[in-house]
Amino acid sequence: MPDALAYLAGAWHVERVVRDLAGGAEGRFTGRADFTAEPPHGALRHVEQGAFTWGGVTRPASREHRFEPAGDGTALVRFPDGRPFHPLDLRTGTCVVGHPCAADHYRGEFTVLGEDRWRVVWRVSGPVKDLLLTTVHSRIGAASEPV
Repeated sequence: MPDALAYLAGAWHVERVVRDLAGGAEGRFTGRADFTAEPPHGALRHVEQGAFTWGGVTRPASREHRFEPAGDGTALVRFPDGRPFHPLDLRTGTCVVGHPCAADHYRGEFTVLGEDRWRVVWRVSGPVKDLLLTTVHSRIGAASEPV
């Protein structure tokens, strides 16, 4: 993808499986992610909302990020408070990133699966967490995804 922000812009159906590798528990998130323009500098506001089921209990869940243009079709992902999260370069179709979080480490692998589908796999390891999060995004309104 020559331009990460142009590719991500729009609405996506989100399916995430969260596996606790230490304890064996598994949870699921189902929802929607919207990447909307945030003027004036071409950034995208990412808002994800849906339901997360863990241990048989389903609760509302949401998160938010800001994707800023970083040049040459790449982006910088930030937390809502402005702290940097990770760079994102989808020009080759894959991007591996890392992010330290307290004593744990997040390693993410983004993969473009097609014009209307992409996946991110986060491996979280450290003394507090031992997780594998696999998320598939399907563009809403694409031939393979109902509106």
